[in-house]
Amino acid sequence: MKKKTAPSCSIVDETLPLSHKLTKLFWVLGPAFTRWAESHMHEKGLTPQRLRLMWPLLENGPMMMSALRDELGVTATNITAMVDVLEKDKMVARKPHPTDRRATMIAITPKAEKLLTENCGEFRDRVAGIFSGFAKTQQEQLFALLMKMREALIERDVLEDGELCQKTASKKKKRA
Repeated sequence: MKKKTAPSCSIVDETLPLSHKLTKLFWVLGPAFTRWAESHMHEKGLTPQRLRLMWPLLENGPMMMSALRDELGVTATNITAMVDVLEKDKMVARKPHPTDRRATMIAITPKAEKLLTENCGEFRDRVAGIFSGFAKTQQEQLFALLMKMREALIERDVLEDGELCQKTASKKKKRA
């Protein structure tokens, strides 16, 4: 069997600045990783995008639509569409805010909670398998570099400080 060889690509083009090559690599790897994760999602009704929305609800309890929008870094229109689909599938429910009648809370349903708690660990393990070819020190280095990238995005107001760290963020909010 003939071994696949990597086609020539601009990511390794020595004439490009390294920062441009990194940008191209992120553009390619982000969607590819999402496809990888989706290929390992075996549970009906769950996708990585749905998990991304429901996980903060599972960890933090019901949240205002605006807080969920900010947590995920998406637009109001986008969060409304995502919640609409999950509500239709009985994965989340809209509830009135206990003190602000203008606000709506989004809560995870028992159906979704059961699905998440029973299947997320397995799913995370399957997806994390992509890093099995990395030595522990390489994983630690990659993690440190990506956290540095996260900090750069926070400094540029692209990410909120709480993203990726929902529990920490909600503890900070409670202290304030």
